[in-house]
Amino acid sequence: MLYTRDRGIHGHAVDSVRRTQQETMNTSLEVQIEELRQLPAIALQAKYLELFGEESRSGNRQFLFRRVAWRLQALAEGDLSERARQRARELANDADLRVQPSKAWRPAPSTGPDPRVPASGTILKRSFKGRNLEVRVLDDGFEFEGRHYQSLSAIASQVAGSRWNGFAFFGLDANVRKAV
Repeated sequence: MLYTRDRGIHGHAVDSVRRTQQETMNTSLEVQIEELRQLPAIALQAKYLELFGEESRSGNRQFLFRRVAWRLQALAEGDLSERARQRARELANDADLRVQPSKAWRPAPSTGPDPRVPASGTILKRSFKGRNLEVRVLDDGFEFEGRHYQSLSAIASQVAGSRWNGFAFFGLDANVRKAV
């Protein structure tokens, strides 16, 4: 709302409220955006299709809400000027954008065995709640009480009765590869 100070009949200052067409449009836009906040993702996708003329590739409710609200605002209050669009295109063309990180930054994929796992044939010993545990390291996993396991976590979780990280449970240091 636009508040102005006018002079009354007797020359005294009088506050009056004047609502302009722009303010009415802003109120209407605010109401529309508030209504959008209540819509589920499916309804926002339909609204996106209506406003953009194409289906959204996203089903993310937050993304859809922001895009639809932006579009409603652009239609109501005016979009970017052609000069601003051209400048944005120039900046985008000059930018060094990378879709993927450089190979120097990405770690090389691991090709060998996990360095935290001791050498095959090693016996891991641990006492847990009065029970002495012995796990044999194999080439293709682990052996505990005559059964084959793919991971130390599976063994630790079975013994403890809750989820455990196997390396933490058996006290293996991430930087040391133990031998027989």
